[in-house]
Amino acid sequence: MSRRTGLALAALAFSAAIGGAAMAQQQNIAIATGGTGGVYYPMGGGMANVLSKHLPGVEATARVTGGSVDNLKLIGTQQSEVALTMVDAALNALKGEDKFKGNPVDVRTLMVLYPNRMHVVSVEGRGVNTMADLKGKRVSTGSPGSATEVMAFRVIEAAGLDRDKDMRRERLGVAESVNALKDGKIDAFFWVGGLPTAAVTDLGATPGVTIKLVDTADLTEKMNAKYGNLYSKGVIPTKTYPGQTADNKIAVVQNILVSNAKMSDKMAYDIVKTLIEKKPELVAVHREAENFTVDNQTKDNTTIPWHPGAEKYFKEKGAKL
Repeated sequence: MSRRTGLALAALAFSAAIGGAAMAQQQNIAIATGGTGGVYYPMGGGMANVLSKHLPGVEATARVTGGSVDNLKLIGTQQSEVALTMVDAALNALKGEDKFKGNPVDVRTLMVLYPNRMHVVSVEGRGVNTMADLKGKRVSTGSPGSATEVMAFRVIEAAGLDRDKDMRRERLGVAESVNALKDGKIDAFFWVGGLPTAAVTDLGATPGVTIKLVDTADLTEKMNAKYGNLYSKGVIPTKTYPGQTADNKIAVVQNILVSNAKMSDKMAYDIVKTLIEKKPELVAVHREAENFTVDNQTKDNTTIPWHPGAEKYFKEKGAKL
């Protein structure tokens, strides 16, 4: 072997070793989101892009799921490192209750995201103007793996209705619910999401359709009395959706970003630091990211314990956790 060939092979070996070390240091992060018609999916996709772009050694991807319940199960089995979820579903997971009975999840808050608004959606001509009008109707209460279903059941209960006896119930995601409502297969559907939700916008913009949104704000006291201080009153402002002619007074719950308690403190710190500092890139994906502020990181907004790494970052920024 000539000296030149030997040097070339040595350089190639060194390059391969460096490349192998870089590959070894690469960390893949799966972000569990939701269905394609909601806000979790584009928001989670935006987060994945920001983390992959700005966090050295990290390759993040967004995963389509049924929603919060599915996401928390993925966190529990560590098949996803990060997930978007509603606080009420996360509390069930932490306590091992309801859909997590016997399988508690060691879940931790990374950051408070934005308020999730309860939508009870129908269209003109179906006779649905109040919660009481759902009696005898065909209603979708959300997909089986979603926190929409969790909150829908609590709203229905607070309204004095029986979810199994008083309505014919379907279990559809928001995009499927919109299509079923357009086709006359259901009369109304529940959806908990940010503003605006793309699928609901699509419904309101459909020719010949006038959207109807049912008020639920008056039910929050009953829900909080039974399930803890998880819910508050809010509004979907008039004209949020095409054809919406009045404010919709609604029940609200917070969305949070979570991980398993086993995530390293450094990774948790780096994730929240990157998402807060690159917030403008997330606002460009969906305007609900405007809510990603240090001031919103409070114990009043999440009942789930903070991850120590996230807690360290937010305390450095003056948050009152």
